[in-house]
This record gives sequence, C-alpha cells and structure tokens, in this order.
Amino acid sequence: MSSVIVSDTGPLVALAVIDRLDLLNCLFDEVMVPEAVHFELLEGGAKQAGVAAYRQAHWIENKKLTEPNDPLLESVLDTGEASVIQLAREHNIDRVLIDERKGRQIAREIYGLQVIGSARVLVEAKRQGHLDNVEEAITAMRRHGYWLHENIVAVILKEAGER
Repeated sequence: MSSVIVSDTGPLVALAVIDRLDLLNCLFDEVMVPEAVHFELLEGGAKQAGVAAYRQAHWIENKKLTEPNDPLLESVLDTGEASVIQLAREHNIDRVLIDERKGRQIAREIYGLQVIGSARVLVEAKRQGHLDNVEEAITAMRRHGYWLHENIVAVILKEAGER
C-alpha cells in the first residue's frame, strides 16, 4: 500500500491508543495531516489518548492549506475532515484516511478519493507482516473508547482471515 495519504484525527487517535501509529509509517511513503487535524490533536492535551504518540511521530507531515476550505464542505463536515479533503485535492493526493461515515462518503462520492479507515490499515498491516492479530488491535481500540460498527468489524476480521 505504498503511497501518500492524508489523515483525519480519528484514525490517528485509534492507532495511537494501541501504540501502533507506526503502522502508517510502514504502509505509506508519506503521511500528511492538515493543520486543522494537527491542532485538533494537540488541543486534546495530555488528557487525549494518543497525543504523546502523535507528538513523537515526526514522520507525519503537518501541512498548511493554501486555500480555505470550501464553505459548502465545512457546512456538512467538521473542520478536520473538510481540511483532509481540501489538502488531498491541493496536493493531488488520491487517498485519505477517514473513519467517520459522512466524511468517507463525501470524500468518495463527491471528490472521487480512495478512502480507507483505521480498520483497513490493520488488515493491510497484517497482510504485510507488520501486525499479528487484527482482532486484538480492534479490541484494544474499543477498550480505549474508539467505536467501530459491528458490521465493519465482522468484514475486517473475515478479510484478515480471523473469522
């Protein structure tokens, strides 16, 4: 899965709370976040799970948008998701990492972006030998309060060969 990806906050937190943010570095040549996502993560401070791991991931590039987000896009998505789509468009990047359903749908259907989520990262990491067990990783994410729909979990575990 070698390429460039722009990430939203949720997947970074999901991977950071299980101490596997490194999987993104293993799977992608370059990982970018728009400033809005960067600040969203840092505003959580020490109380937000995963902030320390994010601060240590110096390979994640914080990028400033050259143009403001499309107001229509911001009217239906939060600033982080809108900024992810905007940054991907500005840099001609075709892949984004978003977990929230509405953001995924808009990125895919309106902007034609390839969308993956944190669960897909786990499957790809297992396929490439960077992760032993997807179910354990998902269980750990959930234990830390990260929500994934049962249907998604079932599909992912089947694809990972664990069901």
